[in-house]
Amino acid sequence: MKLGANSVLFGGYDMETAFKYLAMAGYDGLELSAIPGMSEHLVLDRWQELAPKVRELAQTYGLALLAMEQPSQDPARMELAFQAAAEIGVPIVNCGPGGKTGDEESFQQSLDSLGRLVERAAHYGVTLCVKAHVGNAVYNTPTTLRLMEAITSPAFGIDMDPSHIHRANENPVEAIAAVVSRVKHVHIRDCRGRQQGPGKPELQANGRGDIDLVGYLRVLHEHGYTGPVDLEIIGAKEYSVEQCCIIAAESRGHMQACLQACGAR
Repeated sequence: MKLGANSVLFGGYDMETAFKYLAMAGYDGLELSAIPGMSEHLVLDRWQELAPKVRELAQTYGLALLAMEQPSQDPARMELAFQAAAEIGVPIVNCGPGGKTGDEESFQQSLDSLGRLVERAAHYGVTLCVKAHVGNAVYNTPTTLRLMEAITSPAFGIDMDPSHIHRANENPVEAIAAVVSRVKHVHIRDCRGRQQGPGKPELQANGRGDIDLVGYLRVLHEHGYTGPVDLEIIGAKEYSVEQCCIIAAESRGHMQACLQACGAR
């Protein structure tokens, strides 16, 4: 498994700051944040201008470009995301499932939209991954399994985030085992409690919450998963660099210990 972090953790700072400190914390790679309002890192309207800088930073700091996160399913935005990923050399684009929980019509609309986007991902030679998300049409294991059944393209994969599954009142260790055959990306963070949001950034740090992340990573290892495991901490845009660095380093240490505990490293 490749340990990475979404640059959104350093959303209040420039892209080089994220590369610099994530490399210092010992990460293998980085997930580019293309999330409007949360960062000004990979701004998709300027991706052609930014692409050389991204490649240069990856080489300078020795970080693999593991994925990109762009939450919207807007076809024009996703087209830019796929173009940028193909040009920069990012293999995975993560987006949200969209729709509303418990609304069958909304669920079908999400499936149709994602099916069209997967075709575009395949055109550009990248993989589109989608995760269950609190409040969206795909929000738990049963809806994730329906998504897996509906979209069979090899250009599609499941992105699993234990904090969302935990907040759907499920056991993330059992949930990952149920869908692991199609998992191509993992967003990881901890969570204390089962409220709607994931909590303050420091409480999202791995080891600070209630989730059995050792068991979660053990299931991935036992099933031969070798893809990215990217820390995704949101809400830290106003935090100091020192606070962001502590969260990154603490979480990286916890992930390393988890992998060692299950024999993956």
